[in-house]
Amino acid sequence: MANNVRIGMIGYKFMGKAHSNAYRSLPMFFPQTAKPVMKAICGRDPEGVTSAAEQFGWESSETDWRRLIERDDIDLIDINAPSNAHKEIAIAAAKAGKHLFCEKPLALTLADSREMLAAAEEAGVKHMVGFNYRFAPAVQLAKKLVAEGRLGDIYHFRAWFLQDWIVDPEFPLVWRLDKEVAGSGSHGDLGAHLIDLAHFLVGDMEEVIGMSETFIKERPIASSMTGLSAKGASDAPKGQVTVDDATLFLTRFASGALGSFEATRFAPGHRCTNSFEINGSKGSVKFDFERMNELQVYFTDDDADVQGFRRVLATDPSHAYADAWWPPGHTIGYEHTFIHEVVELLEAVGSGRQPSPNFHDGVKCQAVLEAVDRSIEQRRWVRVDEM
Repeated sequence: MANNVRIGMIGYKFMGKAHSNAYRSLPMFFPQTAKPVMKAICGRDPEGVTSAAEQFGWESSETDWRRLIERDDIDLIDINAPSNAHKEIAIAAAKAGKHLFCEKPLALTLADSREMLAAAEEAGVKHMVGFNYRFAPAVQLAKKLVAEGRLGDIYHFRAWFLQDWIVDPEFPLVWRLDKEVAGSGSHGDLGAHLIDLAHFLVGDMEEVIGMSETFIKERPIASSMTGLSAKGASDAPKGQVTVDDATLFLTRFASGALGSFEATRFAPGHRCTNSFEINGSKGSVKFDFERMNELQVYFTDDDADVQGFRRVLATDPSHAYADAWWPPGHTIGYEHTFIHEVVELLEAVGSGRQPSPNFHDGVKCQAVLEAVDRSIEQRRWVRVDEM
């Protein structure tokens, strides 16, 4: 296994901070993994990226991603810039022989994501897409129960990702509400995570049917934005919201299981309710990321007088990644999903295998996203293999 992997990262705000924290934390808790060397961080604003480099612990900074890719002291390019930048950067980095770590959704369109995958495969580099929620130990436990057949034949997968950060109609028009930059709204931002979890836990989808709505059509132009926060005067000129505020869809899995999905940013009181439930012939599991260390588990063969969902705290050494952290019962948080994600990335790069999830998974997710969009536009069931 390679001892060091030299990282160049493009983007330095919400996801940039999450990724930086992961790289810094990994050597302390996972010393057996190839060590990330934080060589350079890149952003367009010289003052902002210089400040981020100092705060996050990067050795240097760049303001031109092309110059970053050309550097011979970089092994892997981490892309967490807005979605409209993913394709150009990833393809150029692949051609330069750099391994790739790209945030989701992989690209603005399915066609673009396929080009990214083709470029990475042709170059023979390792590639990973950032579906961090797979890496919560409780989600890994759900995967284990499904894979081992302990839930039996899977009948249902239902999932919902509910947020409320743009309920106020005066909240500014941030980049996530601009289709040309973000690709889509709640569907591609939140729904993509649900789709990947469904693929991870249950398998491929065959057909979908959906509906969506944009509740607030115009918003004040933002004067500044960081992560999920922004500033803008209420009397500022208004711009058009060009993405969905909420999208719901149904699916039929290749296995015969049925699925339902809801992604919205208009659910007051739900800060980050990322949840799923799986029902099988032998039992069920329920997960809510706001209680991310817990998995609710039910088995049909429990004695009748003690049947019911049990709370499993996924912090014991038998649970994925838990033995690297604290004594049982001492919980972990959101940032740890990124650390575990980077463990998978660097172990894969170090050992010469492809990480999981990779660009194949990103393309598969993008195909479902666009199948749902086509279904909404044409008001019909759409097969994913049409895409």
